[in-house]
Amino acid sequence: MFIGLDLGSRNVKIALMEKGRTTRLLEFDTVSFYREYGRKTGGRLTVDFATLGLDVTGAVITATGYGRQAVNVRDARIIPEIKAHVSGAVHLTGLAGFTLLDLGGQDSKVALVRQGRLVDFLTNDKCAASTGRYLENMAAVLNISLEELSLHYLDPVELTSTCAIFGESELIDKIVEGHPVSSLAAGVNYSIFKRIHPMLAKLSSDTVVFTGGVARSGALAEIIRRETGARVVVPEQPEYAGAIGCCVETRGNE
Repeated sequence: MFIGLDLGSRNVKIALMEKGRTTRLLEFDTVSFYREYGRKTGGRLTVDFATLGLDVTGAVITATGYGRQAVNVRDARIIPEIKAHVSGAVHLTGLAGFTLLDLGGQDSKVALVRQGRLVDFLTNDKCAASTGRYLENMAAVLNISLEELSLHYLDPVELTSTCAIFGESELIDKIVEGHPVSSLAAGVNYSIFKRIHPMLAKLSSDTVVFTGGVARSGALAEIIRRETGARVVVPEQPEYAGAIGCCVETRGNE
């Protein structure tokens, strides 16, 4: 059995794989996961798999995630995030040539994939303005759910701030101007596209595979399709691409 751990900034994802088939997926809030199932000793993170209800006897464990300190997991092979996400995307879609867009809780990644292998990549982990955290904050300002936010892409208001904090103030100004919620939500989604577009343009393909928790935003996927002309593929359970990629990477080394 192969176990993949993706220790993200907002959520921890775990994938179990046997005989090339994903058999179980689990997701936890990151802070709760470390509080209830993780202990750091000797500079390494020990995960209490028994308390998680997982029998890891004989299992091969591979980990990736946000921040090198956090992913230094005891008894696990550690691989780079981008490698895990590319392998997961190839496995989940069956595609070999595409541009990968992964939008997580606090960072964004774009990778060029050819013949199933990583060719080049760009990341932005210094600004939260194109991430899931940004969407959560903006949905809170609008007093709507993330699900409702993900529905709107037509008639967007223009949001020009490039900073997540100032973006909230700008959105409040637009609310005061009386714009409908649908246009405000569309503006938030379009502002994410504007921030990731330079990376997508540099590593462009006819097909964009969209992963990470933000990939559940149908509005953002539609904006990318309309603005770039690319086919946008969102695999089932896109937030697990990193964890599944960890399993695939280890399986491939056997």
